Amino acid sequence: MSATSRQRVFVTGATGFVGSFLTRQLVEAGRDVAILLRPTSDSWRIADVIDRVHVIDGTMEDVAGFAPRLADFRPDAVAHLAWRGVTNQFRNDVSQTLNVAESIALYSSARASGCERFVGMGSQAEYGPVSARLDETVPTRPTTVYGAAKLSTALMLERLAEADGLSFAWLRLFSSYGPKDDLSWLIPYMARRLLAGERPALTPGEQIWDYIYVEDAAAAVAAALDSAATGCFNLGSGEGRPLRSIIEKVRDQIDPNLALGFGEVPYRPDQVMHLEANIDALKAATGWEPRVPIEEGLAKTISWLRTV
Repeated sequence: MSATSRQRVFVTGATGFVGSFLTRQLVEAGRDVAILLRPTSDSWRIADVIDRVHVIDGTMEDVAGFAPRLADFRPDAVAHLAWRGVTNQFRNDVSQTLNVAESIALYSSARASGCERFVGMGSQAEYGPVSARLDETVPTRPTTVYGAAKLSTALMLERLAEADGLSFAWLRLFSSYGPKDDLSWLIPYMARRLLAGERPALTPGEQIWDYIYVEDAAAAVAAALDSAATGCFNLGSGEGRPLRSIIEKVRDQIDPNLALGFGEVPYRPDQVMHLEANIDALKAATGWEPRVPIEEGLAKTISWLRTV
């Protein structure tokens, strides 16, 4: 199916980090975009494009409540990025299980509205603590309720879509970064400390980590919407780097003379030392590939952090 036949896209999680960049990319590409907007959502990330999308007021807790407006919009495709409890303190919260039922309810409403393509956002947490370069054949053994809920959602939606003859893909996102990220995550947290002239306390930084720039992650979702590829795909940069080198790149762009407290924080007992995505399958299925070098992505991130 061609991109022109998927012009009408419904996005959940549009005010979130990756979702906001996806929404902007779809709007700027001339798509007809509708977004789900909670009454309590802060739409600051998409303030520049919100007047160019159809806003469907509602919540994932009450899919039936906004289903009539979704049916009126008649989406060709759905990009489902909404998820409660994405920060670390909620990784083992029982509320994670609500995401599963809500995602299935959304799928059912999307199918009833005529949707032909459903793309959901998963997580590397579905694999569990595997220290390796991961491809999609690696067994999934999540050790958090968050990872288990993501995996359960993927499996159930995949089976439903297969039975219904609806095109479905699930993208397992590794670590993303960029402007407008949650300030509590490692890169913005550390960069803000350095911008303030402080010395951040850090682990030894020997972990091999895969960071993908947010615009590349959003572009991958957009490419998946237009693809006929089905199943689960890894979404990362495809290149693992020592965390120490990433931190040093951030420091050097701010001030090479600033001190870094490597080794002042011990590793967690469950610390994963190698988390890297093999993205060959996604690239082959969609034609997408990451385009932003980490030095450029970090520069853009630091530039934004100087303004907050």
